[in-house]
Amino acid sequence: MASNISPISLGLLRPEEAEALAELAGRVWRAHYPGIITPRQIEYMLESRYKPALVRQYLARGDLWLAARVNTAQSDRLGAELIVGFAHGEPLSDDDYKLDQLYVDLEWQRQGIGAALIREVAARAARRGHTRLVLRVNRQNQSAIDAYLKQGFTVSTIHLEDIGGGFVMDDYVMTKDLP
Repeated sequence: MASNISPISLGLLRPEEAEALAELAGRVWRAHYPGIITPRQIEYMLESRYKPALVRQYLARGDLWLAARVNTAQSDRLGAELIVGFAHGEPLSDDDYKLDQLYVDLEWQRQGIGAALIREVAARAARRGHTRLVLRVNRQNQSAIDAYLKQGFTVSTIHLEDIGGGFVMDDYVMTKDLP
């Protein structure tokens, strides 16, 4: 990262950024998940969750999609805003708000972007009257589990789910009380 990179900004994902989000998701999943799940399951998950048309459908129904952006003159698109992280959230119940997805570009990790996205999702959920954040994380994804523990989440249960295609998600459910 060069010194002419502006600070990270958080904001709502714009519909025209759905392709950039799908691209980022693909880079992160293909780099991070081998050894945790099979390459076939990685592609299945990307196809079922991050198609740009699907992301735009989620936006249209009112789901929360946040983007962490940086403006950099170092990119091929001089001065373009690049998405370096994102989070997706939605209400589960009157009390619980689900942090469904949280990813940060590998080159931008460990700079507080994930924590900032969690804080923003938590603040928006609390303003809507929710009292708890809930998420699921693969039980083999120790780096993510450690990051969530650091942000005040605790493991509450195990959740196994058949997601089709011959794949199963084997997750911890983690929760964090909201102020």
